[in-house]
Amino acid sequence: MADMVTIPRAEYDRLVAAAEVLSDIDAYDRAKTALATGEEELIPAEYVDRILNGESPLRVWRAYRGLTQVKLSEMSGVNRVQIADIEAGRKNGSVATLKALAGALGVTIDEIV
Repeated sequence: MADMVTIPRAEYDRLVAAAEVLSDIDAYDRAKTALATGEEELIPAEYVDRILNGESPLRVWRAYRGLTQVKLSEMSGVNRVQIADIEAGRKNGSVATLKALAGALGVTIDEIV
């Protein structure tokens, strides 16, 4: 049979609150470490807003990285016209194309579609 401990409700509530604070501190520490190691990056709000407002994520990421379509084409091996078509919404791009573009931009495929 398992051991059982009875404590006053106030003590239980205090322990729960302390556990939540510790969990928040742990999440903060993990986020700071991810930023410091380059695993995560902070994106300025203006770029996030552009994506949320319906602009092509590929175009926004390209602009954020300071690349022209020509430079992204050179870095990814994807034809500049394909990049323009994807950014304009005329084409979706194959998985291989999106993988090459994402790799050149240093993001995941999910972040550019």
